[in-house]
Amino acid sequence: MIEIIYANGKNEYDIIDNMKKRSSEVGKDIEETAQRIMEDIERRKWDAVREYSLKFDGSEPYELTQDEIEASYNRCPPDLIEAMEKAAENIRSYQSKLLVETEEWSTGKGIRLGCLVRGLNRLGIYVPGGTAAYPSSVLMSAIPARVAGVDEIIMVTPPTTNLNDAVLAAAKIAKVDRVIAVGGIQAVGALTYGAGFIPRVDKLVGPGNAYVTAAKRLAYGTIDIDMIAGPSEILIIADRSANPAYIAADLMSQAEHDVLSSAILVTDNSYTAKQTVKKIEYRAQQLQRRDIIEASLRDFGAIIVCETIDKMIEIANEIAPEHLEIITKDPRSMLPKIRNAGAIFLGEYSPEPLGDYMAGPSHVLPTSGTARFFSPLSVDSFLKKTSVIEYSRDALAQEAQQIITFAKSESLTAHAESIRVRFDN
Repeated sequence: MIEIIYANGKNEYDIIDNMKKRSSEVGKDIEETAQRIMEDIERRKWDAVREYSLKFDGSEPYELTQDEIEASYNRCPPDLIEAMEKAAENIRSYQSKLLVETEEWSTGKGIRLGCLVRGLNRLGIYVPGGTAAYPSSVLMSAIPARVAGVDEIIMVTPPTTNLNDAVLAAAKIAKVDRVIAVGGIQAVGALTYGAGFIPRVDKLVGPGNAYVTAAKRLAYGTIDIDMIAGPSEILIIADRSANPAYIAADLMSQAEHDVLSSAILVTDNSYTAKQTVKKIEYRAQQLQRRDIIEASLRDFGAIIVCETIDKMIEIANEIAPEHLEIITKDPRSMLPKIRNAGAIFLGEYSPEPLGDYMAGPSHVLPTSGTARFFSPLSVDSFLKKTSVIEYSRDALAQEAQQIITFAKSESLTAHAESIRVRFDN
């Protein structure tokens, strides 16, 4: 089901290369379809969005009333509402700690500099329909935006026969302003260009299928997006002190997402590796998504045995995993050496599902090695910053000649004149 390999400078990099193949380019036919529909929506706006929604979803877009959202909330089991409310509280608390505010300061006589920090005007959140509807993603996207001070949050989701009650309840808990039943490329196009009663947003976040992903890629530049997400992944660093039952459970919890998910254990102990395999083989038989787990672990999972801790850290930084668990005798000692990871979970009582649902940091994380340069979705993702510069005449005079020298070196004489003209008299 899952293979044990020994790091030798080649085997481990074959595993890494195989992981990267999961995120192959979107098929040309999907790209062409997305581009054609996006261009049509840009040109014809509402008429195009309505036609595509009827064609692909059998319904034209419509907005849910607050009474309908409230009814969904009331239909949810009380224990689920309690769990979502607690998660919302934790997310709000964590994101509030990250919030930066407008600042101004004096750097010298007659000089004031600063940075205005404001939330975006309008945000769109895409929520898939059907079995891929995750209320946790609504909370993880909307609450950081609300903490950032975004003026209006609009959630879109495909117009299925029965919209997911938990998703709508999460929208209420997260204080989403509007919920619109529209999905697919037409939802992305409507939020990108504006169409009828669906306004243009400043940023669009949330996962979707390959067509939605292709449309988001095309939308970027006209509006902002969160990221181009790939299949989910986890890397676990463990030593002999780790409980193989915990490791196995955590690997399988990630593998059950999708057959393209990747779950990898890196350890310096052969006993830990072998015991983990036994625990997986035993526990997988009892799990609901057994077929998906087995395919994921077979095709994109691995247990890599290394000779040293430094080698384990090297592999972790090379993979730059979405989720990194460190289950060792002293997990915090490794933290300074980990440079690339979306989220790091320290110790045997910090499993990855804790981050998916409850801890507070958003579970919207960079995948496919992009943790080398991307950060998790957070309150900062929904802020825009504007520089503020104020000089007095005397302060400008002190630097005028140096500015003129710079401008002349770039043959921008009008720039130089803009400074010089202020000191003619």
